[in-house]
Amino acid sequence: MQLIYEGHACFRVISQGQEIIIDPYFNGNPLAQHRPEELQPNLILLTHGHGDHLGDALAIARHSGATLAGQVDLLNALDHHGIESIGFHLGGSFHFGPFKITMVPAWHGSSISSSQGALYGGVACGYIIDDGEKKLYHAGDTGLFGDMSMVISRYGLDCALLPIGDFYTMGPQDAVTAAQWLKAEVVIPMHYNTFPLISQDPQQFKAAVEQASDSRCVVLAVGESYQL
Repeated sequence: MQLIYEGHACFRVISQGQEIIIDPYFNGNPLAQHRPEELQPNLILLTHGHGDHLGDALAIARHSGATLAGQVDLLNALDHHGIESIGFHLGGSFHFGPFKITMVPAWHGSSISSSQGALYGGVACGYIIDDGEKKLYHAGDTGLFGDMSMVISRYGLDCALLPIGDFYTMGPQDAVTAAQWLKAEVVIPMHYNTFPLISQDPQQFKAAVEQASDSRCVVLAVGESYQL
């Protein structure tokens, strides 16, 4: 399983010739290195409806033919006519190519901006992505919550993608606790330094994770890849 970091909370996940893109936020993202029309995923996963996560998902799905998947109420609120979609819910799983994808909770909001104001966007979530060899956890936008220890850690994670930006999500201190609870082999920080409000030093986070847990922390620059 190969991971490519596209900035903010966006990752591309590639295995056995199939590609997933999670929270494809490019237009308006000062860290983005790609244009949406350059991307050709097979599957798009959404953690919630906020603009910096929904991002360019509909445009990418329409030009690439990718399937769009996310929490069922979120998909029901989107104008995704003509797009193949999979709307599922917390605790549920589906298979796509080599992947088994399970939706898990996140403590966060979800709404969609529209000309009528904010629309209900279902509930926020994270994902466990299992390609039969490695298990990846994308936490989405979340605060620290006890089920990371009691429920999510049971999956035997090889890698956890954790937000560290604070203000909108958990900050570095709580993310270190999350790393302790999850017991993933590798932790990768995300959702930081996109905007001034979420500025953080990922190297300080790396040092704290590796001092406080048995996990190794890998800091990826935008566009950098990592092989699990």
